[in-house]
Amino acid sequence: MSLVINNNMMAMNAARNLGSHFGALETSTRRLSSGMRIGQASDDAAGLAVRELMRSDITALNQGVRNANDAISLIQTADGALGVIDEKLIRMKELAMQASTGTYNSDQRLIIDSEYQAMASEITRIANSTDFNGIHLLNGNLSGTHSGSGLTSTGQLKVHFGNGNDSSEDYYYIQIDNSTASALGVGLGSGTGNGASISTQALAQQSLDVLKNAIISKDKIRANLGALQNRLENTVSVLQIQAENVQAAESRISDVDVATEMTQFVRNQILTQASVSMLSQANSLPRMALSLIG
Repeated sequence: MSLVINNNMMAMNAARNLGSHFGALETSTRRLSSGMRIGQASDDAAGLAVRELMRSDITALNQGVRNANDAISLIQTADGALGVIDEKLIRMKELAMQASTGTYNSDQRLIIDSEYQAMASEITRIANSTDFNGIHLLNGNLSGTHSGSGLTSTGQLKVHFGNGNDSSEDYYYIQIDNSTASALGVGLGSGTGNGASISTQALAQQSLDVLKNAIISKDKIRANLGALQNRLENTVSVLQIQAENVQAAESRISDVDVATEMTQFVRNQILTQASVSMLSQANSLPRMALSLIG
């Protein structure tokens, strides 16, 4: 190569190598400081696309866990209220049994019936007042066909926990039948049929079967809620495992391998320092031409 002044090709070559090594050193520094192998699309375009889809799935699954846990809390609220209703129904059956015997006169049966009606009124009050986050649970609002097209959903409660919209995979419904006294067929609010009153011996005897059926109906509601709670608890476990596994896969794509990247960092650091030194030497070479002049 000729000794020239206008074009220092060795310096240009050293500057190009310095730029390349410095860029690689910058990338290693960014990855090590952020902990991310993919910090921008140019690092791995395909990997970035896969990672973002996985991140959306992870956030959806974690929210699904919270949704399912909220539904468990709702079920526990309803079951707790039904437990109190259970106590009232048992007391009403006890009162009906008491009024069924002939050792009480009409005045005493009326007194017994007054407590019976008070228990029925309390059952209705509990059913109408039990709510979770403003959603009434036991007054029959959650017993119809689900519709979510309006601002307020109606019918069965839809619990959504998956990241899609497939009924067999991503959601199911919670149905809670009406648990008021009239719906159970007891108390004056249920009409004039059996179970409405125990003011006479005959009515009290006829109320026993009605109260038995009311307790069975209430037990069916509680059993259904218990099964749904178990299902939701299993759903939470599955969602947590799924989110953990997707998070692990996302980490393998996105996170930097510190040991490997540190090796690259040291290599790029040495090459950058060497390039700086060689560029300094290359820039001094044209001055050798001055020894040939004068």
